[in-house]
Amino acid sequence: MNHCKSLFKPLAWTTTLMLAALLTGCGSGAGTNDSISSSDKSVTQNAILPGTPISPGANSINAPYVSSSNPSNGSTNVPTSTNTSNNIVTGTIVMATFSQPMNPATLNSSPAGHLHTFTLKTTSGNNVPGTVAMDATNTIATFTPSASALMTKTSYTATITTAASSIGGTAITNPVVWSFTTNPIASTSQAPVNLGTAGTFVILSKTGITDVHASAVVGNVGTSPITGAALLLSCGEVTGTIYVVDASGPLPCSVKAPSLLTVAVGDMGSAYLDAQGRKSPNFTELGAGEIGGLTLAPGLYKWSSNVSISTDVTLSGGPNDVWIFQIAGQLKQANAQRVNLAGGALAKNIFWQVAGNVSIGTTAHFEGVAMGKALIAAETDASVNGRLLAQTAVTLQMNAITQPAP
Repeated sequence: MNHCKSLFKPLAWTTTLMLAALLTGCGSGAGTNDSISSSDKSVTQNAILPGTPISPGANSINAPYVSSSNPSNGSTNVPTSTNTSNNIVTGTIVMATFSQPMNPATLNSSPAGHLHTFTLKTTSGNNVPGTVAMDATNTIATFTPSASALMTKTSYTATITTAASSIGGTAITNPVVWSFTTNPIASTSQAPVNLGTAGTFVILSKTGITDVHASAVVGNVGTSPITGAALLLSCGEVTGTIYVVDASGPLPCSVKAPSLLTVAVGDMGSAYLDAQGRKSPNFTELGAGEIGGLTLAPGLYKWSSNVSISTDVTLSGGPNDVWIFQIAGQLKQANAQRVNLAGGALAKNIFWQVAGNVSIGTTAHFEGVAMGKALIAAETDASVNGRLLAQTAVTLQMNAITQPAP
């Protein structure tokens, strides 16, 4: 028995020492591969995909969530680079749209050495250096890689942790994780034009909005710097808010907001210059200005002439694809003709930058954001799914104008 005890004591001390060493190695150990792996697992535990509804519960009442992402989960052949405003080419930007305004301090890039809320990694676990910024509405977070391109034929995983919280201080209830794979060949896409606060308006004009009753407008409407008396829509025609610079707007619904309108009009001008200034077009002088009957892929298009839509035109691409049309002359859509979308293309990602007048013909249907340096005219019974942003006037004649889905 004593002999057994003497054998047990060295064994017990050896076990104790080994356990102590193991515990020491599993301590805070910041920077070790083990601690990073453990951190990643805790961050993504109970993760959900973008667009996943929040289950009702005491902890999720009024909680924000990611309603969509770009690229979307499972996307393939994603371009390796993005041409952003000011023609700065970066690795493909990754965007998350939230269900409500977020606190930028919980999402914007953290100081060096701190954990970022919004990250991008290769599926092998390598971090992609980059910065995060919110848009003017605090509903869209954008991760911009520091490098000029992502790697080709590589799978990436984006993560937003529960550190992200709303303006009211409510955090998202689950981490959000989604993945995408880049194109086997290096390629560059266009980033959406940044509309700033002009993107909160379905119609925005500097010199007035005329109307032949009755139109149906869904979204906010505004005029500035011209007096509110130049905004001729009635309250019953607008599902949204009518903003004016003085007390002479439509009664009783118009809201006097000169400062808000000054910023929005400034953002409208900046957005126009952004679209106009994009370089390296994918297509130039296509169809000598006649695009009716064509099916147009995503990309940057440029014309030094007028552009006509004499028959239906189709824009075919996915929900994350972007079209930018640079038109030095006028844009004229013929009566009863349509701009059609196919493949999941979204009106919010279509930008028509037009130096001359924009004319949408009688009973025609138009898709996208019209950014006019001059007049934008919707003829009788024409419909628009998009925005009319004019640096002069907008004229309506019994039209249906609806802001695009987010």
